[in-house]
Amino acid sequence: MTGTYAPALVALSLAVAIMASYTALELAGRVSDRHAPKRAWAWLAGGAVSMGIGIWSMHFIGMLAFHLPVPLAYDASITLLSMAIAILVSGVALFVVKRPAPTPGNFALGAALMGAGICAMHYTGMYAMRMSPPIVYDTALFAASIGIAMGASLAALWLAFKLRHKQSRLAVLAKLASAGVMGFAIVGMHYTGMAAAQFSPDALCLAVDSTGGMSNTALADIIGVATFGLLSVTVVISALDAHFAAHSAKLADSLQAANEQLRNLALYDNLTGLPNRMLLEDRVKQALGRAARERGAFALMFVDLDGFKPVNDRYGHGAGDELLTGVARRLSACVRKSDTVARLGGDEFVLLLSEISAPEDAALVGAKVLSELQQPFFIAQAEVGISCSIGVSVYPADGPDAATLLIKADAAMYHAKRGGKNRCRLFAPEMALKPPPAPAAA
Repeated sequence: MTGTYAPALVALSLAVAIMASYTALELAGRVSDRHAPKRAWAWLAGGAVSMGIGIWSMHFIGMLAFHLPVPLAYDASITLLSMAIAILVSGVALFVVKRPAPTPGNFALGAALMGAGICAMHYTGMYAMRMSPPIVYDTALFAASIGIAMGASLAALWLAFKLRHKQSRLAVLAKLASAGVMGFAIVGMHYTGMAAAQFSPDALCLAVDSTGGMSNTALADIIGVATFGLLSVTVVISALDAHFAAHSAKLADSLQAANEQLRNLALYDNLTGLPNRMLLEDRVKQALGRAARERGAFALMFVDLDGFKPVNDRYGHGAGDELLTGVARRLSACVRKSDTVARLGGDEFVLLLSEISAPEDAALVGAKVLSELQQPFFIAQAEVGISCSIGVSVYPADGPDAATLLIKADAAMYHAKRGGKNRCRLFAPEMALKPPPAPAAA
């Protein structure tokens, strides 16, 4: 017994396949949204239903396009089973593209499961006709339909993965083109499977007389409503969700940038970008805790510039700011990445040297700082020379807390200034603990 096809329904089945494929590509972006994992799982569940019904609808529209010389109908329970298989297959596909970076093995396994599921849906749907005697399948065409199903599944998974986060106009065109390729592949599998079916000349469709059998007209109505209604709503909701998700992500990025800016204003010097007093105090507390646990030592170096005020007076505050920025760069180059260079304000800087083995280590760094700052600066198209005075205190020898260490480092710095400037002094008990002197002219 030879069957025929209604060209209009064949074209309709292709259109439904393309629409279902485009829906799948849209859903791929929603199920892989890492910013909203709960919503992504909801999209996977709802998307599996929508996409599965779309694939199933294409299959049964193709079945409706097929005519035999005898009346045809479809068993309701078996038809619903084929729909359930399509939904399950869609869930597997969306789960594969949900992964952040699927491996080739994941793609292969997903394609095999998806292809096998599509074939199971197709041949279960054909079984719903309940032909007597049963349908016999051509082995070569049957195998070809399975191969096409798995190949189409692999292509669909790969395309969905590549296009899942694309939202530009060019991406929409790419999705449409990809949906066309996927649609033709799905239709190719279906009609290859139909071609594999061989009907006996005296075959009858038992579903026509069975309870729950559905006529072609009734089934066409159900398929039409299910396909065009559900898939259209799914695509629209997916597009709106993508738009709102992108807007929310933009707002979140803006909020994060604002928080980062506020954090920088609170913890870093606006001019030099160095840690300010607040962040320095936090770093010193961390150093205290670490040194206490490990019975180690660290040093604080109070650095005050010599001759900064004349630069401000002669060249202006803009040149002074440029000089301070240059000093900050040179000080940072004198220490390790694990150390801290902070600006307290004006021309005062503090260096936190973590994990030193002896006070002499701080003295070596102090000598390096003196040498670096003695090199001329080129400010406002002029060569400017300055120096600095450095005072050093060491934990635990010079104090048990940050306040004491800073006071003693300041006292040592004051002693260095009184001793002629441009020198580094380690704190000694005989040094008077005096506050920093008023800014001098030189």
